[in-house]
Amino acid sequence: MIDKSLVEQVAREAIEGTDLFLVSVSVSADNRVVVEVDSRNYMDVDTCVELSHKIEAALDRDSEDFELEVGSAGLTSPFKVREQFDKNIGNEVEVLSRDGRKFTGTLVETTDEGFTVEVARKVKKEGQKRPVMELQPEKLAYGDAKSVKYVINF
Repeated sequence: MIDKSLVEQVAREAIEGTDLFLVSVSVSADNRVVVEVDSRNYMDVDTCVELSHKIEAALDRDSEDFELEVGSAGLTSPFKVREQFDKNIGNEVEVLSRDGRKFTGTLVETTDEGFTVEVARKVKKEGQKRPVMELQPEKLAYGDAKSVKYVINF
């Protein structure tokens, strides 16, 4: 079986000095290797092909046959690494927390411990007849979120 840590090391070396970052690497029992990368700016097919060639050149197909798939992390896929959170600061995200709450808001901050999303909520202020919409920060640790995804608005 192909060594996952070897694939990760080769992928990290191949993207070093670029705006790409590694999202995930998986190796199945039948040697199907899947590498997901993302970019802080722009990602195209040529970038994935180039990275695929670099990874394939570092692996020995003669000693062990494998299938290699290199692609970008999907736009609608949940965030897996901190860099995806950093990349999406200022964007609208959908959060599903481990305690079952689901909310949408603007990702405004990331730290080593977690992230902050500004959520619009109705708040009834003292002396007012009707509630008003107010932005409130919702802070979560990375582990407290079941999934966080970019929201696509048309």
